[in-house]
Amino acid sequence: MRTILASLTICLLCVTNSKGDEAKKEMEKLDGEWSMVSAVRAGEAVPDDLVKSARRVSKDGEATVTFGDQVFMKAKITIDPTKSPKTIDYDVTEGQNTGKKQYGIYKIDGDTVTFCFAAPGKDRPTKFESKEGSEQILSVWKRIKK
Repeated sequence: MRTILASLTICLLCVTNSKGDEAKKEMEKLDGEWSMVSAVRAGEAVPDDLVKSARRVSKDGEATVTFGDQVFMKAKITIDPTKSPKTIDYDVTEGQNTGKKQYGIYKIDGDTVTFCFAAPGKDRPTKFESKEGSEQILSVWKRIKK
């Protein structure tokens, strides 16, 4: 009985560690500087001048989004790459939604990342879309290579 219990405990620890390692590796993929390629909010395209001025910098589990030289938002990031689609949560620390949480999904394809976020207080999106009245924002970002 003790042997079985010990074996189960070891198996659970291995699964937990591998899940943590997977999240860490995935978080490293999100690190870096990104420029916005496109965005749609509640079914409407974000104007090109805003898209071209947008930058996202992510490092050590925190992201900062700017438009030009103005900070739009800073947030602590939590991800779960084992879900389908992969989930991402923002705990907003600066910007108009300070103190609120935003729930989203994401996918990475090489040097391109796509996010779909719900408005604060709304349910997590289940698809990569932003329909009229949805209050969701769908954005595509390209890694800036240095």
